[in-house]
Amino acid sequence: MLHQKYYKEYGLAIEGLTRHHQIDPLEFNEEVDDALPLDRILKPNPKLRKLLESLDTTKVKPWLLTNAYVNHGKRVVKLLGVEDLFEGITYCDYGQLPLVCKPSQDMYAKAEKEACVPSTESCYFVDDSHLNCTHAQARGWTTVHLVEPGVTIPRIPASKYLISSLEELRTHFPDIFKSQGNDTV
Repeated sequence: MLHQKYYKEYGLAIEGLTRHHQIDPLEFNEEVDDALPLDRILKPNPKLRKLLESLDTTKVKPWLLTNAYVNHGKRVVKLLGVEDLFEGITYCDYGQLPLVCKPSQDMYAKAEKEACVPSTESCYFVDDSHLNCTHAQARGWTTVHLVEPGVTIPRIPASKYLISSLEELRTHFPDIFKSQGNDTV
């Protein structure tokens, strides 16, 4: 119950736990996120890899933005077999209180600074959280809400774009992908 309450209020359960229960976020990460048997859940994802490889990196800079601590974020993309396809990662630094995480505008500003983006209008953002998408959209980012099959589509859209599969990005944004003739995949 607390997890859901804090997730909805702050965008990250650990944020509420640190604010209201003096939980050390680094200890929490070690005991929870780092202890998860992700290697039993996540496997290399060739379709995701192919999609990411087909991005035209002269037009877009693939960048990770996660509310997880850096260890967890890097571990996930490594297990998916796509860690080499991102230029960097912006993460919630559990060693710095107060925590800065999505959907806080400070987190989006941190990502812009770390990725050296020229303007908010040049940011593309894909997330499965309605709350994160609404805040990124309000910032001026081109926002895509990923609502996977089996998940209820929200009554009020989070952003202009809603997809059920990452492959749909090719349809909405063909200009950020390599042309079929240049696709190395």
